[in-house]
Amino acid sequence: MSPSPRLWVELVRPASLLAPGELRPPRSTAPSTGRDRVVDASGCFIAAALGALFLSPTLRSGAPLPAAQVVLDVSCGVLACVLLWWRRRWALGVALGCLLLGTLSISATPAGLLALCSLAVHRPVRQALLVAALWLPSVLVFAVYSPTTDPLSVLLRVTPLVLAVTAWGMFLRARRQLLFTLSERALRAEADQRLHEERARMAERTRIAREMHDVLAHRISLLALHAGALEVRPDLPPATVRETAELLRSTARQALEELRAVIGVLREQPGQAAPPLPLPTLTDIGHLVEETRRAGAKIDFEMRVDHADAVPGALGRDAYRIVQEALTNIGKHATGTATRVQVTGAPAGGLRVSIRNRQPIHAQPGPVLPGSGAGLLGLQERVALAGGTLVHGPDGSGDFVVDAELQW
Repeated sequence: MSPSPRLWVELVRPASLLAPGELRPPRSTAPSTGRDRVVDASGCFIAAALGALFLSPTLRSGAPLPAAQVVLDVSCGVLACVLLWWRRRWALGVALGCLLLGTLSISATPAGLLALCSLAVHRPVRQALLVAALWLPSVLVFAVYSPTTDPLSVLLRVTPLVLAVTAWGMFLRARRQLLFTLSERALRAEADQRLHEERARMAERTRIAREMHDVLAHRISLLALHAGALEVRPDLPPATVRETAELLRSTARQALEELRAVIGVLREQPGQAAPPLPLPTLTDIGHLVEETRRAGAKIDFEMRVDHADAVPGALGRDAYRIVQEALTNIGKHATGTATRVQVTGAPAGGLRVSIRNRQPIHAQPGPVLPGSGAGLLGLQERVALAGGTLVHGPDGSGDFVVDAELQW
């Protein structure tokens, strides 16, 4: 009768191999789970049964052992089996204790082998090899002590068993470390994936927020300018009022359409294509300036760009947003001042966008449009990501200047 390989693995493998998430040090000398208790009790029982099988041929031999020696052998075997209950917590101590008991008891040999295998699983290789080496003198002492055997036969029978259980325990330990390493790598990969997804999500949200600010801030500023013109000039002819109302309606419709496109991206469902965000180009700057002029702004516009059709989409979009943000700020804080917009560049020399307006001397009548200050900050981030430079602020002549140099 001998234990099956599967049961032997259950006896010697640590609790960390039972199921994922159960990696924990023992908190007491007793097993920490019901399964641990069952496995350890089975180990004690199997060691006792094998010990009885080891002892029975000696009892049936022609020269039986004295009764006192049999009692001592059985007592040491039982004690060795009991020590296996603490093999998880004190693996080295239990292995040495069973080894010492095995010098006086053949029935303690199975318990000693199981303790040695458990030591090789739970502790470093050096300790397991040390105890395995101590088995040789222990076997020789038992051969001298027992009158029923000789040293050579004991060595030939026990040494292969010692080497086998030590190698098996070392294999289980290496397997446990491999599983732990793979588990750690999997957890780290999952964490990295979550971090990557979170960063991508935050980058997308930032991009959408920037686009929403760039699109809606300009449209709403135009609405405010049109409405302000109606407020300060109540004596306008009906045709002019009708034209201004049409501009208000058209601007509000465009703002709603662009807002719907942005919200469509936010509500994108897996497997469904989101509506594209409005992506202006370099040639749309002229339409932007003309639209702002219709709101009453005084703008001198000049564009001198070689091979304008070859401007990359991202570069043209950045230039458009710079002009848009500058005109929006002028509409908020310097309504009615003269503005000059210049866009110049060439493929080898880069693209320059310059917006210049006179700073107002007197405060504007009526309520001031709110501003968060995030527009220029967003422009700085946009230009920095494009590898360009942005300068903004008043110069010595009393003008407020927004000047960007973009790589092309």
